Amino acid sequence: MRAIAQKLVGSQETGLVVVLALLAVALTSLAGTHIDRQSGELINNFWNSYTLIQTATDASFFAIMAIGATIVIISGGIDLSVGSIYALSGVSMALTLRAVHPASTTATVIIGLGACLLVGLACGVLNGLLVVGLNVHPFIITLGTMWVLRGIAFVATQAESILVPSSLTSVMKASLGLGGGLYPVPMLTMIAVTIIGVIYLTRTVMGRHVFAFGGNLEASRFAGLRLARIQIGVYAVSGLTAGLAAFLGASFYGSTSSGDAQGYELFVIASAVVGGASLIGGKGSALGAMFGALLIVLIRQSIRTLHLDQNYEWIVIGCAIVIAVVIDQLSSRLTARRLTAAPIRPAT
Repeated sequence: MRAIAQKLVGSQETGLVVVLALLAVALTSLAGTHIDRQSGELINNFWNSYTLIQTATDASFFAIMAIGATIVIISGGIDLSVGSIYALSGVSMALTLRAVHPASTTATVIIGLGACLLVGLACGVLNGLLVVGLNVHPFIITLGTMWVLRGIAFVATQAESILVPSSLTSVMKASLGLGGGLYPVPMLTMIAVTIIGVIYLTRTVMGRHVFAFGGNLEASRFAGLRLARIQIGVYAVSGLTAGLAAFLGASFYGSTSSGDAQGYELFVIASAVVGGASLIGGKGSALGAMFGALLIVLIRQSIRTLHLDQNYEWIVIGCAIVIAVVIDQLSSRLTARRLTAAPIRPAT
């Protein structure tokens, strides 16, 4: 039990949970209250089921993409194209459904989800192949594909917003028995993807290879790991998560356009970095990415709740990224010093 307690105290995720809890307490105390028209009860403006689930819903799209981006960052790469993949996947789904006209809700969901995942996977594999084949830094490659993919989405739609079938929206906005305008499907999907991400990174051989690749490239090469396959694989996963987020977002909001997810790159990378992913590779977690996304959305929520200028959210999020990177570097230096200062015990 003591070892478990020490592990929890020292983990990045525990610190994020504490920060989230403190921020939630502060918002609850500062948000004020209102009287519910139906029940007549006094309701806190933040700490109520509607606001909490809506906050989790807002975070779900960032968090799902942040999990994929975290896997890329753990490998030592970066993916700036996730927002453009989101937009292209969404418009591809809408155009496909417009052309096919599925007869049933089940067929609509299967075709829509399949289109988003297929386009997202193709874009991710393209990024990986370009990074490996051209041997150019991922920042440059994904910066280029960010504009190319966004341009393709723009040309395909002529900058028009495309409606998706209402049956998709009804599925995404299923109350699942909660009622009261509560739609937990995106939140539950976020939790499911986080669990899959945790299992992938901590319980599979491929996940261990990703950490090894990002932690020590030369050692991975001498160990005989298939480096090209690992690098292509992490970008494929990032593309898949962006495609899934696009399916959820387009279905939930009922429409999609080439301008969707502009600026999401900042939120996704911020979620990953604040969640503990190291930009030099070899460190990060799916759970941390989800908590990081929740923290970013809570920061945005606090600015709205306190009726501050919404332009401040960019300042706060930018500062959060810088602070997270500085803390990560300090932690790495302290760990290195501790290992250097530790006495070497003779073998017995």
